[in-house]
Amino acid sequence: MGGLVALLYGVVVYVVFFASFLYAIVFVGNIAELPGGLLAPKTIDSGVPGAPIPSAIVDAILLSIFAVQHSLMARPAFKRRWTRIVPPSVERSTYVLMSSLALLLIYWQWQPLPEAVWTFTSAPAVTALAVLFWAGWGIVLVSTFLLDHFELFGLRQVWASARGEIVPVARFRTPLFYQFVRHPIYLGFIIAFWSTAVMSQGHLLFALATTGYVFIGIFLEERDLVSHFGETYVVYRKSVWMILPLPPSR
Repeated sequence: MGGLVALLYGVVVYVVFFASFLYAIVFVGNIAELPGGLLAPKTIDSGVPGAPIPSAIVDAILLSIFAVQHSLMARPAFKRRWTRIVPPSVERSTYVLMSSLALLLIYWQWQPLPEAVWTFTSAPAVTALAVLFWAGWGIVLVSTFLLDHFELFGLRQVWASARGEIVPVARFRTPLFYQFVRHPIYLGFIIAFWSTAVMSQGHLLFALATTGYVFIGIFLEERDLVSHFGETYVVYRKSVWMILPLPPSR
């Protein structure tokens, strides 16, 4: 029974995650009108703007909440303590749920700063940026499947629990994108966050803060990866670029 409850929990969490992921595209891309003529309740530049400095402070706090949660709960030391409270089978799903809720908080409470910092109006530039925007999100999604999408978001763990099985220990692999860049998911996010024809003050704050967090996250994540995979990851790190898909340095 416990395994079935964990499976149901994991499926519900995955639905919440995927909805928050899809809405991130709407939010960051300022996609006010959805398919079917529906209007998005909130985008990064929609809503009534307030005073710039208080709005920027609120937005920075919202982004900080996500960054702290996302980094803290991913650390092995936290996981060891956390799994004394929650079953290991739902540890990943709970992490995904907390991250999704932090994202939803950003969407809900984000204070718009819509004044434009720069604007591209030529059709080729607007088209190129739109292509890059969607390509960035595509890279993110494809990269999760290149590793193990369902393990990354907790479904494989709860499915194994329901079947009374144990998820095998992750082995080191470098499929497709990972042969050219160590962190294609982060690369995809950076491309998506910066690819806009109209860069508002709020969007610029979002892009700067998330890009800064990406490099902090990479530092913390790679420390854990070296600890877990040892010399295998050290060699990989020396031969493949971190975030830019440049030719191998070996």
